[in-house]
Amino acid sequence: MSPSLLLDTHIVVRWLLEPKRLSREQLRELEAAVRRGEPVALSAASLVEIAVLASGEKPRLNIRLELFLEDLRNNPVFHLLPLTYEIAAEVAAIGGGLRDPADRTIVATARVHRLRLVTSDQRIVASKLVAVVE
Repeated sequence: MSPSLLLDTHIVVRWLLEPKRLSREQLRELEAAVRRGEPVALSAASLVEIAVLASGEKPRLNIRLELFLEDLRNNPVFHLLPLTYEIAAEVAAIGGGLRDPADRTIVATARVHRLRLVTSDQRIVASKLVAVVE
């Protein structure tokens, strides 16, 4: 079964660490996908974002990165989508609608794979570049 949802970086972190921070609609969509046995997609860009958030002198994400990544890798719910030439071209096509390169990459991944993006990022929602689950 193919995924119909792509998770923004903050959504995967919240789902695994603080599910109460997800909206009712987000939680409902994620639980429904799991019940159907449908994987949820992650952009490879999210792995980079998670690594950056969990590293440095003052990490913004207080996790053991190696364990977190291992949990993601071994969890059959998650389906990692690599960066491709098509996604890079879509990042360029999006233009200046979003300035953050990771956001542009995640939105481009959703567009190329025709997935709804689960996000709370109001800049992405307001951009109307992709269908979202708020």
